[in-house]
Amino acid sequence: MDERWRSARRILIIRLDNLGDVILATPAIHAIRAALPSAHLTLLASPTGAQVTPLDPDLDDVIVYRAPWMDPDHLLPQDTSREASMVALLRQRGFDGAIIFTSYHQSSLPAAYLTYQAGVPLRHAASIDGPGSLLTSRHRYPDKTMHEVERGLDLVGGIGFEPDGDNLRLEPPPAERKLARELVQVHRRGKRPLVVIHPGCTCPSRTYPLDRYVEVARAIQRELGAQILWTGSDSDMAVVEQIRGHLSDPGVSLVGQTSLGRLAAVLAEADLVMTNNTGPMHVAAAAKTPVVAFFALTNPPAEWHPWKVPYRLLNRPVDCAICYKRVCPIEQKCLREVPITDVVQAASELLSETRVEKEGA
Repeated sequence: MDERWRSARRILIIRLDNLGDVILATPAIHAIRAALPSAHLTLLASPTGAQVTPLDPDLDDVIVYRAPWMDPDHLLPQDTSREASMVALLRQRGFDGAIIFTSYHQSSLPAAYLTYQAGVPLRHAASIDGPGSLLTSRHRYPDKTMHEVERGLDLVGGIGFEPDGDNLRLEPPPAERKLARELVQVHRRGKRPLVVIHPGCTCPSRTYPLDRYVEVARAIQRELGAQILWTGSDSDMAVVEQIRGHLSDPGVSLVGQTSLGRLAAVLAEADLVMTNNTGPMHVAAAAKTPVVAFFALTNPPAEWHPWKVPYRLLNRPVDCAICYKRVCPIEQKCLREVPITDVVQAASELLSETRVEKEGA
């Protein structure tokens, strides 16, 4: 271990983007906890990412921050007092060190400057730009494709925090797990597979088209006898109700009724989850429930696929992959052109695999 970090007692862990990104950082956070068991670990996260904190036993505290450099839709007004207040808060907390997690196309330097101004003495991050004295240790990733979980572990490994396993850490409270079991038991119909469909997504280019979700729901009900449970946030209500309105068997909607903890508990009770490349895909992986992901080719599947769980990624090859666009200019061909038969086959395979595993347990 880097000797400068051995005596650190208050550590700030920075992951400022989305829910799934924070979930994928949990094995690295666990490595920090294992290396410094008596340290106080605080997560600095977006409002969405901050939801992970009560479900990760390695975290002690959270600070919620909407960073202007993590504002792809330009919704934050320019307000320098917001950043000045955050600097003051971080300085007041007296952190000994900050570890900054970023995806490979993101710069760590804005967060490094924030912690530099706050007087945090140790500042560790990966950077392909010249960080000057903003970082006290600069990490360089190996020149190979790495999953985001592996990147996080490699980052903390750079200061000697060795992995202590690589499972995602997302533990719903016992009361939520009990409620989820009871809820699912009420809606289960015999031995028909229970499939959770989560159609919402904050990134338009990664959102499987609404009309295709209608076709998918009909197909898995007809071909697989699936019973469908719909999940989503309040903002997904209109979309889900529109989809359900086209179905003779609309399934059961829990949209707007699940906190992150309850969602994780519900997904753990399901036989299969269908969703986009979005946070709930990683929630399902953490719950160890197989995933069919409508995975738009906006970013590399090898780096963001569901971690350590059976899965199928569905898309079609397109010339514009990997685009990183939030809005698709060509009608989402990488998603829209996935045959419905491929979706049914993927679901059938995963359900069969799970059935075999359960019977052999």
